[in-house]
Amino acid sequence: MPTQASPPVKVWCDGCYDLMHFGHANSLRQAKLLGDLLVVGVHSDEEIARHKGPPVFTFDERCKLISAIRWVDQVVECSPYVTSLKTLDEYECDFCCHGDDITLTADGNDTYKEIKAEGRYREVQRTPGISTTGLVGRILGNRTTARSPWTGASFHLSTRKIVEFSGGKARKVGDKVVYVTGGFDLFHVGHVQFLEKAAELGDYVIVGLYSDEVVRGYKGPDYPVMRMHERLLGVLACKYVSEVVIDAPFHVTEDLINNFKIDLVVSGRVPFGDGGDDPFNYPKQLGIFVQVNSESDVTTETIIERIRRNKFLYNERNERKEQREIDLINEMEKHS
Repeated sequence: MPTQASPPVKVWCDGCYDLMHFGHANSLRQAKLLGDLLVVGVHSDEEIARHKGPPVFTFDERCKLISAIRWVDQVVECSPYVTSLKTLDEYECDFCCHGDDITLTADGNDTYKEIKAEGRYREVQRTPGISTTGLVGRILGNRTTARSPWTGASFHLSTRKIVEFSGGKARKVGDKVVYVTGGFDLFHVGHVQFLEKAAELGDYVIVGLYSDEVVRGYKGPDYPVMRMHERLLGVLACKYVSEVVIDAPFHVTEDLINNFKIDLVVSGRVPFGDGGDDPFNYPKQLGIFVQVNSESDVTTETIIERIRRNKFLYNERNERKEQREIDLINEMEKHS
């Protein structure tokens, strides 16, 4: 008699996922390794504002970004800020997973206290050197060292981390290869919708990622906000991306097209170059260039403007969050 197959292990993760970055993606990647299916709950704007302060990305933007992460199987909208056994049972999840820092409510309580007490909590390593708090600080020009160890560590990219994030499908003979290029700074919903449109035009999407120097060359000295290795991991985490060319040339050249056997070059609506300096001139001559509309008005610049427009609120939010973390660490040390 054949043995009955065991039901899949379902892992629950939840969070704000604001200013979505590779640290969020790495946490979800590690969580997926603990089970078969990954269910991700996204908190509402109102819940985030109540417990942390105003989010930068809207609720719809955050849900779209999470749904594009290659390790996510299901997105649950408006999940409670405090995770309960009722929520885990409702979505038939075996346990909840979170990073090895602590998420606190507005009154300083651990949001995972109940499920920890019931033994249905798992922990993964928090990615050092990246946080929403830190990114907001960069944009606002706050260069002081973070006081909390959860936001003040540094991150160094290794080949192992690149391999861990490179989960795209293998290229097959006969695949139609689509090439897109850009800086992909502060990876946002406009990027996701552009990559989704590009993926609809072929079978295998290669992203040419510009170096920090190239980005500064066409956007100015204040860019990019995120360094190339940070942008690289953010792009690799997107399920529409098959491969990334690191330090891609600004101009799409004959060598590039021949070496990667590119069938189609795709660009968004954002203009590049000045006058005759068109980076897509060669693929246009070949007749393999297409421009698509991401149907999003969100850009890196509009994200920065949101933060600068509400500078006081975000500074206050960062300081309040960091102080709660420091208070908790001090309390933990008293009882250790």
